[in-house]
Amino acid sequence: MEKKYLPFEKPIEEIEKNIEEIEKNKKLDIVTKNTEILKLKQLLNEKKKEIYSNLNPWQIVQIARHPNRPHTLDYLNNIFDEYIELHGDRIMKDDPSIVSGIGKFMGITVAFVGHQKGKDTKENIERKFGMAHPEGYRKAMRIMKIAEKFTFPIITFIDTPGAHPDIEAEKGGQALSIATNLLEMSLLKAPILSIIIGEGGSGGALGIGLGDRILMQVFSIYSVISPEGCASILWKSQNAVEDAAKSLKLTANDLLELGIIDEIIPEPLGGAHNDWQKTFEFMKESIEKNLKELKTIKVDELVELRYKKYRKIGIFKEGEEIE
Repeated sequence: MEKKYLPFEKPIEEIEKNIEEIEKNKKLDIVTKNTEILKLKQLLNEKKKEIYSNLNPWQIVQIARHPNRPHTLDYLNNIFDEYIELHGDRIMKDDPSIVSGIGKFMGITVAFVGHQKGKDTKENIERKFGMAHPEGYRKAMRIMKIAEKFTFPIITFIDTPGAHPDIEAEKGGQALSIATNLLEMSLLKAPILSIIIGEGGSGGALGIGLGDRILMQVFSIYSVISPEGCASILWKSQNAVEDAAKSLKLTANDLLELGIIDEIIPEPLGGAHNDWQKTFEFMKESIEKNLKELKTIKVDELVELRYKKYRKIGIFKEGEEIE
């Protein structure tokens, strides 16, 4: 996989290129080469810590969208024991921007649903850049209903700029399909674990995101609108994207503080795109812990707790949340 650097990662890029040049330099003896590389690797680690501990919201948006960031199928292939993907909504057709099915996670049978982006331009076009049509949301609910029937926990992986905005989607009842999923998920008699692994954009994210537990990777985002969309509406200029990103409170830390999400999943130094293996380890550990906790709660109580969870979001009085 070709390494791609974000604008604020230029110092990291320079150090890594210096390391590559020394490794390729045949004139240096082994001792000198190893000494220089060791110094540069220590410098690299310090620089990564410096940069990644001082990120602003707009920089986090860029990491969440990084083309080398793992997508839903990458997690399924690396943290599930096995899985089978199920296709189609039984009304119109299949939507490749949503992957769904049944699998085994650490010996536990689960249903999964997730947005799927592509690895390159061709695949992104095929996957609609992870932006689902109504049939995608209907397919997701079909799998969730199977989970409810057989008492399987449900895991959803959220990574979308938003629901698809084209005419075809609107003609197919985009808003209704998302609204239906919200209603059905609120009453579903099965544990639901929703995880934001990249972008969590607007209703497109909510259509599979109404969970008993909502988790976010530390460099993912979750927002009612993109910073670009917000900047164009409120500031009338794309020069204001950084201000918009800050105002939207779209980072994991912001949303945990506001009580919108329940837990932050750590990422390796430099973000998920820099170390997939460590990313999968963090993800697996978090899913295991939350699934175990959810499975101890009786289904009827789970539905009641879910109702209370969403009922109290955003209710404030003189700075205090109303229970």
